[in-house]
Amino acid sequence: MSFALSAGVTGLQAHQKMLDVTGNNLANVNTVGFKGSRIVFSELLSQILKKASQPTGTVGGTNPQQIGSGVGIAGINPDMSQGNLINTNNALDLALEGEGYFVLNDGSQDVYTRAGAFAVDTDSNLIDPSTGYIVQRIGTVGEVDGFQTIGDSDIKIPYGVAMAASATSLITVSGNLSSDGILPGGAQTNVLKSDITYTTSNGANAIGSTLLEDLDQFSGAFAAGDATITISGYEHDGTDLTDGGGLTIDGATNTTMDDLINYINSRLQAGTGTDTATLLNGRIVIEAGSSGYSQSDVKLTYTDNGDGTSLQMPGYFEITTVGGEEVKNFSVMSYDSQGGSHILSGAFVRTDTLNLWDMILTSISGNVSDIDISGNSDRRINGIEFNGSDGSLAGLNAAIGDTAQFEVTFAHDTSNPQTFSVDMGTAGQFTGLRQIAGDSTAVAEADGYGAGTLTSVSVSNEGVIVGIFTNGIKKDIATIQLGLFKNPAGLESIGKGYYVPSGNSGDATATQGLVGGAGSIHGRALEKSNVDIASLFVAMIEAQNGYNANARTIRIANDMLRVLTDIIR
Repeated sequence: MSFALSAGVTGLQAHQKMLDVTGNNLANVNTVGFKGSRIVFSELLSQILKKASQPTGTVGGTNPQQIGSGVGIAGINPDMSQGNLINTNNALDLALEGEGYFVLNDGSQDVYTRAGAFAVDTDSNLIDPSTGYIVQRIGTVGEVDGFQTIGDSDIKIPYGVAMAASATSLITVSGNLSSDGILPGGAQTNVLKSDITYTTSNGANAIGSTLLEDLDQFSGAFAAGDATITISGYEHDGTDLTDGGGLTIDGATNTTMDDLINYINSRLQAGTGTDTATLLNGRIVIEAGSSGYSQSDVKLTYTDNGDGTSLQMPGYFEITTVGGEEVKNFSVMSYDSQGGSHILSGAFVRTDTLNLWDMILTSISGNVSDIDISGNSDRRINGIEFNGSDGSLAGLNAAIGDTAQFEVTFAHDTSNPQTFSVDMGTAGQFTGLRQIAGDSTAVAEADGYGAGTLTSVSVSNEGVIVGIFTNGIKKDIATIQLGLFKNPAGLESIGKGYYVPSGNSGDATATQGLVGGAGSIHGRALEKSNVDIASLFVAMIEAQNGYNANARTIRIANDMLRVLTDIIR
């Protein structure tokens, strides 16, 4: 009778534990990253009433006679299977799909969790906001840019941090330049216009009779020695315009804008050139005398000859119309050393030589001090050559000897001209520019960017936190560390959804998403609890039935004992 009572008690205790486990699972049905558990029963040690006997020559063997002493808890085993993922609107909500655990540090040790509802604190640490534990990183991502501290594995997301501007240094061009195309209106006539408009004190545009000393762009007062304007550049056919003399500006003889225009024309037409200079709405305009390919370009220089005067000369002449039979215009955004943006406009023009093109800077928006028009770092890349056999890029014509770069001086830094190198592709291949029949499709792209600040982040499947700045640039901020265990079921839960290694889980192996067997990290998502409510309801019924059955055992055993005691009354 005592066996029945004690066995019934163990049954009550075991099924109470079963209900406790089931209740805990149900209580955490909506806990992010929660892993349910299941209870496993096992029979307790049996008492042997009679041992087994072996068969003999005359009789067979007998089985042992045993009475069990009840039930015990063999184990409470966690179910570490994947929970469903739900999408959220928080960029720092992270979910793991597959193996692994997020690694956090409480100041003294690392803890591990599947709950990825993270946030950023006032010190820019990525944390679990319920505890303040800091999410850990792996590798060196973000250290070079100063987002992360070398030797410190805490992840920082420094919202509002400034990114310095990066000046444009490379222009990449690609696409087709037509070998047989002709502009719809026929060959264009080259037109240059000064980048400044000359005005007078009353705000009106200068006209031919306007005195140079009456221009808004003039300062000082003429004295002995006066001043000189000289011209340099190239005529329509490429003839050098450089003049050893120049236009003397004599305050006593009242030099006018017409005098300046006449001087320019005297130089333009001194050789074989037919270009003509005029004054239109305050701007100096130089138009080629004939249509077609033109190398016209002009630069004016003012020398005060010691009288202390100054007259603003054009930083450059815009090419408003590029002369040639086939012209492909392009524009690209570029940045100066202070992050100022400039629309850099240019054109490819087919020359009069077969399979040969030029690339020209026609204008640049913003405050430009000077565009060089001479040497190998100027506004025109001469002699872009293509192979006649297949139209692939041959490179720059060696006989011309130009280099693939432009040079521009911006007003904020006149002592340091900015050089733009041009990548046209690999010679003999079609990786960049090409010249085949059909439409011209060449385009340009430039590096560089303006200053910006970090405003938002995203997280890749590999766990790389990508910072998005106001200038449109994306930078890798850090890589989230994951921990892998040989036996995740052996982890010890310490509450708050955290685990620490136990003797049977093995130590954590540090890795990142999609590496070494680790799962994928999903941003803007959380992993739900993996408990199944339907199964838990069935488990509660089983626990109740088991508890009732064991209680009945105890009651009946008690009734039988009462009957026994009544015999002696």
